[in-house]
Amino acid sequence: MTKITNSFYIGTLCLVFFLTLSIKNKAQDTLLNQYNLRVINNYTTYLQSIRAKPYKQMADLKKTVKGIVFDLRYTTLNNFMHTRLYNPQKTSFLRVPAATALAAIQKELQQLGMGLKVFDAYRPYSVTEKMWEVVKDERYAANPKYGSGHNRGIAVDVTIIYLDTKRELDMGTRFDNFTDTAHHTFDKLPKDALQNRLLLKSLMEKHGFKSLETEWWHYALKDGTEYELLDISFEALRKRTL
Repeated sequence: MTKITNSFYIGTLCLVFFLTLSIKNKAQDTLLNQYNLRVINNYTTYLQSIRAKPYKQMADLKKTVKGIVFDLRYTTLNNFMHTRLYNPQKTSFLRVPAATALAAIQKELQQLGMGLKVFDAYRPYSVTEKMWEVVKDERYAANPKYGSGHNRGIAVDVTIIYLDTKRELDMGTRFDNFTDTAHHTFDKLPKDALQNRLLLKSLMEKHGFKSLETEWWHYALKDGTEYELLDISFEALRKRTL
């Protein structure tokens, strides 16, 4: 009887151990952070996420959008943080549907002698956390409690330039202007600036993007929550992008 009891006790301990290990591994697989958000921060996990749904793959904008121009502010000191948030680079990334839409917009603009300039596209989740520490205003910075379209690879900060001079069209304010002057509803601007904003907005919305009311430069794909939040480095993404 004692042997049976001991065997049962040992068996129960083993079962509890393996169940605990299974639950722990499952928790690690879900990658839930302090806000109970699933954030993919491992390149192998990212590859697994796109294997079943290849359209979720990140695309290199320099390769995908012919003639696109970059002014990646967060690789420089010329941004509201006054610090480099990314390593210097000559391109950025978006999920395939967003990159494809940008390519179509670029093609339309080129017929007008214009093109796109990108200030920022994909943004690792950890960078969003750093920005929030400084701004903490959901009108102008994403709350890490929810994550950002940039972290999902479906949002882009963009403006329009003239192809011949590379000069930006007047949009009324500079990029990352955190005042109501940058809002889409602000109409106390020169007529040309309002028309330029309307041109950008109409083209972006035509191709499936939606605007952010408080920032004329920010656009994200509709229904972007199906794309996971990422905290993958740019160096890792360059290993495998379209």
